[in-house]
This record gives sequence, structure tokens and C-alpha cells, in this order.
Amino acid sequence: MNVSLSTPVVRAAETITGSLGVVGARFILDGGPSEGRFSVVEHPIVARGMAAPLHLHTREDEYSFILEGRWGFWQGGDVVFAEPGDLVYKPRDVWHTFWNASDSPARLLEIISPAGFDQMFVEMSTLIDSGEASPEALGEIGARYGLQVDPDGTASIAAEFGLATALPEEK
Repeated sequence: MNVSLSTPVVRAAETITGSLGVVGARFILDGGPSEGRFSVVEHPIVARGMAAPLHLHTREDEYSFILEGRWGFWQGGDVVFAEPGDLVYKPRDVWHTFWNASDSPARLLEIISPAGFDQMFVEMSTLIDSGEASPEALGEIGARYGLQVDPDGTASIAAEFGLATALPEEK
């Protein structure tokens, strides 16, 4: 992604997309143009999908700008909801997760600061697309980026809010 004063527009056709299960990723801006200060990823998601397991990251803050749908956010034990035009702050070192709380597909922009964590999504998406993803392999990628995951907490929140954590198996 080559953004500069002479080429200030990132065209949709120039972005890369990937699948992370019930949530997708469109990699809009990596950390290069911002000298590592931030990156931008769009996340489309299925209805009632859980975008991420209950997790925390140790190196970056995230800001979710809601484009479509109603989104739920669990952060440190508190739940908030956000709708189009709202911005939700998700700080580092705080356990959190988020989901599409509506019955239709939804989208948000994720602004990550500093940049770098976006590359974890690229690696995970590549592994998932290859068909070689396993919980262990995904866990190894996450660990390299300072990600910690709580599987029991994930299951509890998914059950409480009736959320899909995986796409249905194709028959």
C-alpha cells in the first residue's frame, strides 16, 4: 500500500482481503505510510458473529469505528453497544471481545495503534485460506504478536449472547 502526498488514495481494488472465520478482513493501510503509528483494517462479519475470541493484546490500542450494524463489546467485564458513526476504544492490556449484535451482516473499521498487529491478521488469514489452520498454529501466531486468548471466557460470552464463533460446515 503506497500512500503519499502524491498518491493519497488507497483504492478498494488495491486492498487485500482475507477470511478469519465468521469475520473477514480487508487490509486497507499497513503501518508503512504512517511510519508505524497506526494501521487500518475493515472487518465485515456475519449476522450474530463473534469477531474475536476473548483476548488481550499487550502492544497496541484499537479503535473500532462502526460502519454498519449494531455491535456489542465486552471489555473488562462491562458490555457496551455501538451503532453506525460510533467509535469504541479498546485499550491494550484489557480483556475484550466484540460481535455483530444484529441479524444482518455488519462492518467496522479497526484503527490499530501502533501498527503491526494488523500483520497478525494477514498471517492468520493466509493460514486459514491454506486450509492448514489449527488452534495450535493460530495460537503460535497470536503469541508472537503479544496476544493472549481465554477460550472459556469466549465460550461463556458466545453462549450468553447467542453468537456464532465458526462458520457452518459446508456439506
